[in-house]
Amino acid sequence: PGSSVLTISSGGCNALAYLSTAPAAVHAVDLNATHIALIELKARALQHLRSHAEAVAFLGDAEGAGNAARYLQVAPHLSASARQYWEGRMPNGRRRHQMFSRHAYRHGLLGRFIGTGHLLARLLGGDLSAVARARTLEEQREAFEQRIAPIMRNRFVRFLANRPTTLYSLGIPPAQYQALQDDAREHFGGDVMELLIDRMRRLACDYPLAENCFAAQAFARRYDGKRPGQLPMYLQPQHYQAVHAHLDRLHWHHTSLADFMRTREAGSLDAYLFLDAQDWMDEAQLTELWTEVNRTAAPGARVVFRTGGSRSPLEAKLARNMLARWRTDVAANRDFHARDRSAIYGGVHLYVRD
Repeated sequence: PGSSVLTISSGGCNALAYLSTAPAAVHAVDLNATHIALIELKARALQHLRSHAEAVAFLGDAEGAGNAARYLQVAPHLSASARQYWEGRMPNGRRRHQMFSRHAYRHGLLGRFIGTGHLLARLLGGDLSAVARARTLEEQREAFEQRIAPIMRNRFVRFLANRPTTLYSLGIPPAQYQALQDDAREHFGGDVMELLIDRMRRLACDYPLAENCFAAQAFARRYDGKRPGQLPMYLQPQHYQAVHAHLDRLHWHHTSLADFMRTREAGSLDAYLFLDAQDWMDEAQLTELWTEVNRTAAPGARVVFRTGGSRSPLEAKLARNMLARWRTDVAANRDFHARDRSAIYGGVHLYVRD
């Protein structure tokens, strides 16, 4: 409460969830203009649709003919650039906002990748959706071991997983792939696929599907609006009012993290959420980023991020003096990672400024 937060926007779910804590401000930054258009659409929908049920229908279910009318309610409140984006046409000739009448989360790079994964699994005799039909954790585990793990060990799938170019095309940069290889050597005899199976097993088996929005998208390709715990936090009924009440504290910026921080006063930020962006950065880029973090961080500020591998890249890539006023607890980070329901990352790290 009362904190000034800087986060990567991505799809906007995290930034919106932070509003439930009554922060002073949440600044969502992204270089991807589509992400900025998406967070604006979500925020304006939460502001201007008439009820929680309407918001869930539009942003949670994200399918059905009624969403065309819901978009028309929201559209007058969008910026010119966001409206131009959502009313622009996709290669199939439909306007982009029509995705929300046709399972919006099955579009985009991640949605298409998940869809391709489901198709490949079926062609190889497996079924990713078997986990979504499970009613208990035990049934989730049985579905994973019987219908998913065997196809991940298929020779063709294993061949693809052990090729850096394949994973790079899915958004895994070379440095992150190297971290995966390092973890695979340490724990799985160098077999990257066995490491990926282990992470997929965590996603499928460690948490009830009714309480995991990440697993819902991976295995069902949708959120179930009748299972509130499966919705992203900002749409869950117990958080909706707090999120709605603080929407005026959310600000989005189409720029880089470092460039945004250069516009802030020294000591003005309390929390930084970097997702896995630092896995993409070389030493010079990390130094540029952390120069601004050090300048803008208030006493007690926190930096949270994920990594593809289990280790933080900071100590290896930054000069020692860059982290002189920061502390991290490796044991606590392991606990954070164990509680991370996205499950596919190798580490979650918290750094706290003295």
